[in-house]
Amino acid sequence: MTNSAARNIHQGRNIKRFREMLGIKQDALAHELGEDWSQKKISLLEQKESIEENILKQVAEILHIPVEAIQNFDEEQAVNIISNTFGDNACVGNPNSTFNFNPITELKQLHEDKMALYERMLKEKDEMIARLEKLINK
Repeated sequence: MTNSAARNIHQGRNIKRFREMLGIKQDALAHELGEDWSQKKISLLEQKESIEENILKQVAEILHIPVEAIQNFDEEQAVNIISNTFGDNACVGNPNSTFNFNPITELKQLHEDKMALYERMLKEKDEMIARLEKLINK
């Protein structure tokens, strides 16, 4: 019995959770996966408890998350950790403090940071090409 089976991880449901957290529609995911995919096929995929490794890798790459996130995310375990960690006395040190824990915001920020880095890299590449063309023309 595999580790994920022992914990009863539902990979399709995890894909749905991460896709929704990132604000990606089923149609958009289907489009990114290729011509053989449709919204209905994504819906069916999200109902599957276990998903083929190659499909998991493709989806993870599109969602910009590790494959292990889809394979190992256990909502029940996450809820237990949160409920045992952030109880009534979670802010004992400074009871007037306000803490904002929002994983969706964190994931969106990570995605935006990656896109900004990608755009900077493209801009630097374009500048480098322009400099090289200038040197060649001299």
